[in-house]
Amino acid sequence: MRSFRPSAGRGEDGIAVFHSVCLAVLDTQAGAVSGVLAARLAERYLAAVDPAAAGHRMPDCWRPLFQYRRHPGVRPVQFALAGLSAQAGHDLALAVVDTCRTLRCAPADLADEFDRVGSLLLMLEERIGEDLMPGPERLEVTDPLTHLMASWNLERACEASWSAARVLWRLRDVPSLAAEFEQRLDAGAGLVGRCLLTPCR
Repeated sequence: MRSFRPSAGRGEDGIAVFHSVCLAVLDTQAGAVSGVLAARLAERYLAAVDPAAAGHRMPDCWRPLFQYRRHPGVRPVQFALAGLSAQAGHDLALAVVDTCRTLRCAPADLADEFDRVGSLLLMLEERIGEDLMPGPERLEVTDPLTHLMASWNLERACEASWSAARVLWRLRDVPSLAAEFEQRLDAGAGLVGRCLLTPCR
């Protein structure tokens, strides 16, 4: 995570915004960021955003963040939440399945580790709010950003991801159905990300 640096360019870079918040949480929670599941989740993020991974198909959940990464109408908090949404809404479920294959276990055996990763994502969400969310004096009830931020919930996203992981694990012996389910999961997460990146200024 620390070795990756988003490419420099003109204007604010949405990928860099999200990555900087991730690093800030890693720096404060170094001892808590451990385990195979956390590693697999980080690997999926880096595979999506690292230029060295060029040539691989970019997941739909990350594509909006790349498309809008320097859009002048998108605020920093939106970039960060879109990245968090991609992780919680897609990557986390697949990381659970990856971990089950690595450890030769079932998703139920990872419940505690899943909760720990969920707590880290919650810390990330809190850091996003503290560092990037406009203060109440600048954010009015009528501000579109207010309604946009209220349209997505991390806890619900993690619950859905846990359910998706268990479904994918049950479908592991039916590759065609598993691939279709994974594709739908990715597309749905991409739609959420696109909504979160609706220009608000």
